[in-house]
Amino acid sequence: MSPTDAFDAATLSTYAWAFGQGVLVDLTPCVYPLIPITVAVFGAKGVSRGRALFLASAYVLGMATLYTTLGIVVALSGGQFGAWLGEPVVVLPIVAVLLALAASMFGAFELQLPASVQTRLNAVGGTGPVGAFLMGLVSGFISAPCTGPVLLSLLAVIAKGAAEGDSLAYGASLLFTYALGMGTLFFAVALGASLFRPGRWMEYVKSVFGVALLVMSLWFLAPLSPELRRFLADPTWGVWLGAALTLIGLFAGAIHLSFYGDPLEKARKGVAVTATVLGIQVLINNTVYVPSGSWKEVHTIAELEEALTRAQDRNLPVVIDFGATWCAPCLEMEKLTFHHEEIEPVLESRFELIKIDVTQETPEKQTIKRAFASETLPSVLVFPSQVRFTEHFDELRSGTAMPEPAHHFHKYTPADQFGPLIAQVQ
Repeated sequence: MSPTDAFDAATLSTYAWAFGQGVLVDLTPCVYPLIPITVAVFGAKGVSRGRALFLASAYVLGMATLYTTLGIVVALSGGQFGAWLGEPVVVLPIVAVLLALAASMFGAFELQLPASVQTRLNAVGGTGPVGAFLMGLVSGFISAPCTGPVLLSLLAVIAKGAAEGDSLAYGASLLFTYALGMGTLFFAVALGASLFRPGRWMEYVKSVFGVALLVMSLWFLAPLSPELRRFLADPTWGVWLGAALTLIGLFAGAIHLSFYGDPLEKARKGVAVTATVLGIQVLINNTVYVPSGSWKEVHTIAELEEALTRAQDRNLPVVIDFGATWCAPCLEMEKLTFHHEEIEPVLESRFELIKIDVTQETPEKQTIKRAFASETLPSVLVFPSQVRFTEHFDELRSGTAMPEPAHHFHKYTPADQFGPLIAQVQ
């Protein structure tokens, strides 16, 4: 499979994940017992399966309208979100909310609308397609104790994607897919399917969400902590260790044990959840791990000037890579393009390689970004050896435009496209 195919598959897997989240939400205690009741309310007994399916479609369309609208709003307002992900004042409150939501999934407390609001929402709707649509429209609020944490995590993903340049359609379609996942069991019941009996297994589903929210909190925390990003990252054994920790945690009781049990069960559950979350984090670290090689990471204008002067003295072309830990296309470029078996030897032998991490911005990094027209990420610039950077250091220090590069990449570029372009640069 080519890198492009791999990341097309990754995009499809994101939608599959959103759909799966919707299905799993249906299996929680807040939603699952209400599905047959809800279907019975908007579809009177004795109607044909065709009409029942039509009414279920209207209900699901109502849900989809609510969630898709939320996705559009967040995508529109999330353009600056990525730039904030390196700021503790933004990230730490997000992490605190995610941890609180995870605690609610494990049963520490219940998220619930005021009784008066629930009563009014329950009164919305009725029989017929309009009533079914209206019921679907407000269902997200009624089932908030279980859907809220999952929905917030999806909205965070959409905001982060908007900051990385994803289109408005991405945010809308991702939550539409989530709504379709939630509608799956409603369609099934409308067509006459019987549901499993509610039971403790629904608490297992909540534990799955709890673990996922803890992993997501580390995901948001990672840009602030190089130690967390490099935790147990090793190309030889890191993936195996992460998989082993995850499996040990799952078998030890991360999902099937309960925090409602005796003290020993609570302790086992806590240890198992910790092992599972750490195992998944180690897997993530090793999945995105790339050896630094010959890349020179610079943090100041003086360090950049030193690296550019060295390249000029050695008569080497230059690659400057602006990236951030929250920028998925930047990680794709690093992992699949720069580290490609055919590209990496060329870069290492022929170019001066400079990396500028703008996860946590400083005034000097902002000046450098302006000078190289790299305000948006990803941004990879390739300069030929004849560029005399030492003649432009005054412009660099003031943030005015530097010489034009031979190539400027603003999006993930696969190795098979990147290679021929840099081969022409001398």
